[in-house]
Amino acid sequence: MIEHSPCIVALQMCSGLNADDNMRDLVSSLNTLPTARPMLVCLPEAFLVFSKSGHDTLAVAKKAEHYKQQLSALCKEHNIWLSAGTMPQLYNEHKYFAASHLFNSLGECVATYNKIHLFDVNVADQTGSYRESDFIQAGNEVVVVDSPFGKIGLTVCYDLRFSGLFNELARQGAEIILVPSAFTVPTGLAHWQPLLTARAIETQCYVIAAAQYGTHQNGRQTYGHSIIISPWGEQLSVLPSGVGFISGHADLNQLNKIRRDMPVQSHQRFREHLL
Repeated sequence: MIEHSPCIVALQMCSGLNADDNMRDLVSSLNTLPTARPMLVCLPEAFLVFSKSGHDTLAVAKKAEHYKQQLSALCKEHNIWLSAGTMPQLYNEHKYFAASHLFNSLGECVATYNKIHLFDVNVADQTGSYRESDFIQAGNEVVVVDSPFGKIGLTVCYDLRFSGLFNELARQGAEIILVPSAFTVPTGLAHWQPLLTARAIETQCYVIAAAQYGTHQNGRQTYGHSIIISPWGEQLSVLPSGVGFISGHADLNQLNKIRRDMPVQSHQRFREHLL
């Protein structure tokens, strides 16, 4: 890795029911980060609020601009880029987007990705049944944005299972793909690392997955294992459990060499129809 290349950090959190408490936890975490700049800080899915019901999350969505202003101020204060995991963004009076905002170090929101694939599944855990579509409006746009760290592609959690989205991000030039997540424990044990590694290898991108971990106030349990994976499928850093952070660098010279030596995208014979 390049010694002085930009730093990328993934924060592992155990978000609770109260958005203001979660914001205070974020402020404390930012005060512990390395001093290297430029820095991209990645937060997990549902970092702002991990509610018991969609009704509770909808109430927070109505105050989304207030929290976006706080995030903007934190970016300027700490001179960081921030991938704000997901936070609820109001769609209408009944639904919200699971919105992943990307802020630059000037506090500007330079991109927003709304989670496309919604988690409507049955899982063998305490919750049992998940129906995100009851309250979440699915997005329909693929997002890749330029940054000092490389071209960043945005995804969220359940998107990880849909390789077509990741391949489209690669075709649009992504070099780093972010996967903020709140994986369940059963699905995490079975599929988290294999899926992330496969997505990194097939797209020849760095994959940064900031995760929720632990038993939350809403009764859910999440898997943790925040991880940074290279375009060759190497685990560069992982945090299996607890609250904290991992850091690494995206070596674009290495990435470009991998792509020159094995030009997968130019060999691609299939083009998935998206959305």
